[in-house]
Amino acid sequence: MSEGKKPRKLAKIRERAATAMIDQAPMPPPGDASTLDETRLRQQAIGVRLRQLFDEVVNEPVPDEFLEILRRADRSPTERKG
Repeated sequence: MSEGKKPRKLAKIRERAATAMIDQAPMPPPGDASTLDETRLRQQAIGVRLRQLFDEVVNEPVPDEFLEILRRADRSPTERKG
């Protein structure tokens, strides 16, 4: 497996695990002693998933068109006219 595919595969595994924890775990009835623990586990799973999504977005390549817009914006006004 190439180095580029390994992080993606691990991310997919973590994503499935987090989704399973969030979606499939039944909520205990209110007043149950484990309610607080269950809530914390769900919050942790949501946090894991949010971090994964953020990491995926941060690691996406920047489109060439957007880079060109940024380059033009960095130029001085006199350079833009010429």
